[in-house]
Amino acid sequence: MRFNFPLDYDLILRKKRSIKRNLLEQDTTRFIQKKIAILGGSSTAEIKDFLEIFLLDLGILPQFYESEYNKYYEDAIFGTQELEEFKPDIIYLHTSFVNLHFASLGTPITKENKQNFITQNCEKFLNMWKALERFNGVIIQNNFELPPHRLLGNLDCLQGRVGVVQELNIALQNQIEKYPRVYLHDLNYLSSMLGLERYYDKSLFYQAKYAMSMESMIEIAFSLSRLIGSLFGKSKKALVLDLDNTCWGGVIGDDGLMGISIGDETALGEGYSAFQQYALDLKNRGVILAVCSKNEIENAKEGFSHPRSVLCVEDFACFMANWNPKNENIALIAKTLNIGEDSLVFVDDNPSEREIVRSQLSSVSVPEVGDNVIDYITHLDRNYFFETPSLSQDDLKRSEYYLQNSQRLNEQSSFKSYEEFLQSLCMQAEILEFSPIYLERITQLINKTNQFNCTTKRYDFGMVESISKDEKYICLYGKLVDKYGDNGLIAISIGRIVEDVCHLDLWLMSCRVLKRHMEYAMLDSFVEIAKKRGVKKLVGYYFKSPKNQMVANLYEDFGFDLVFKDEEQSLFELELKDYKNKNFIIGVNHDK
Repeated sequence: MRFNFPLDYDLILRKKRSIKRNLLEQDTTRFIQKKIAILGGSSTAEIKDFLEIFLLDLGILPQFYESEYNKYYEDAIFGTQELEEFKPDIIYLHTSFVNLHFASLGTPITKENKQNFITQNCEKFLNMWKALERFNGVIIQNNFELPPHRLLGNLDCLQGRVGVVQELNIALQNQIEKYPRVYLHDLNYLSSMLGLERYYDKSLFYQAKYAMSMESMIEIAFSLSRLIGSLFGKSKKALVLDLDNTCWGGVIGDDGLMGISIGDETALGEGYSAFQQYALDLKNRGVILAVCSKNEIENAKEGFSHPRSVLCVEDFACFMANWNPKNENIALIAKTLNIGEDSLVFVDDNPSEREIVRSQLSSVSVPEVGDNVIDYITHLDRNYFFETPSLSQDDLKRSEYYLQNSQRLNEQSSFKSYEEFLQSLCMQAEILEFSPIYLERITQLINKTNQFNCTTKRYDFGMVESISKDEKYICLYGKLVDKYGDNGLIAISIGRIVEDVCHLDLWLMSCRVLKRHMEYAMLDSFVEIAKKRGVKKLVGYYFKSPKNQMVANLYEDFGFDLVFKDEEQSLFELELKDYKNKNFIIGVNHDK
């Protein structure tokens, strides 16, 4: 089952148990397993149930710990035996307006009392976060929805509880930005999106101590599942767009350039301009754009030369315009970009085309956007396809990286051999041990890389930070630059030293630098450091996943000996005494 906006609240409420059963009938051995502790300031049982089915839908198999009612602070600070033994990967602090005790503010609220209230609450949450560091996991913290009523009417925003909540949210946001283990779950936005009258259900609170309506809990769980999914590489990477009546009104081949609708001269044209601007904004924050259109290529590209077009042809990393079935073109787009089909979102105004792609490429996300451009942005936004827990410089440059790859592919055909082409790129690598400034990007790459990834292990920020400081580990990152530009941080190797043997727990690389010999440069550098650390043998692991077949023989290619192999995993060993360097193409810098 695929959950998409708009969510069918009634269906989810009536059939959540059967939905869960159906989801568990899948091959859950392929799922990521995560332990999630919900520390609640109000009742959380329903939220846990909704969250479970949404996570299963993403391919995440959760185990849960729930605090007793309103024991979130005690569990965080002092713990319980059950929580300590559970050892959560993720701690969700489910707090809301009902956990803010306004009695200390007095009436009317003075500036001094307001500031004391905000400071005390921020210190309270900071103390919980520090205490929860003992689990070395991810912490997700709600901000606060506005109160259900106002004592002072409009003045409440200035001198009442509404103003206090708003200022507290800003102070909490500033505190979270300084604390890399904590991620914000924006309850304030969700409640505003639903409307406070729909968000609250006083009878449900009085009867069962749920702080919001059942409908709100479903939306909160959906949003929370997508935030958790983004931490472990479940977000989408590319937006694939149809053209006629999707990027502009009309049919470019029939209506001609000046006959299509775009721009602010008409209401319809303004809607298409707004959608193009949204797509461009996504591209500028790191989402890859591609075109899949049934059109003549010249006509398709001409549409972006319209004087009011926001997008241009150069904004697209892949441009497929022909008369082939769209599912075939979309599969080719994924292959061209070297990303999985499950990383794609396809937007098309035509319901028949949507259904064909949905039926033939089940892993591609195809939102039911309808045929009114006004609704397109809402469907992309409310489905959280491109949810991101953080933004790095590599994210912001991702589209640029893929456009540069197109240039490389175009030039490759002019060389007599592939090796000659690689030499022409003048590649330079920076290969160094993990640095604090890159830990966020390293965590992101670990959790997003599926194909060139030997073990597909997932590490959260806390784990990455911890092992980067541990002398028992060798942790290397690799960056690659060539004459076309900077590819960014694209390779990671993590080895765990036990006596004189180093176990390669993680070996991965971004697919945008495939077949560029970067893996050999990483191996040379890793061996050099391992020898200095007294390591005599490397042990490599391959754990089979649905997507990482390309690295099944990587360690044999490296010169490792195969020690064990079955259908699910392989074990390799390499004695370092006779190792000879394998990289002869990439220049490597080991200086910080």
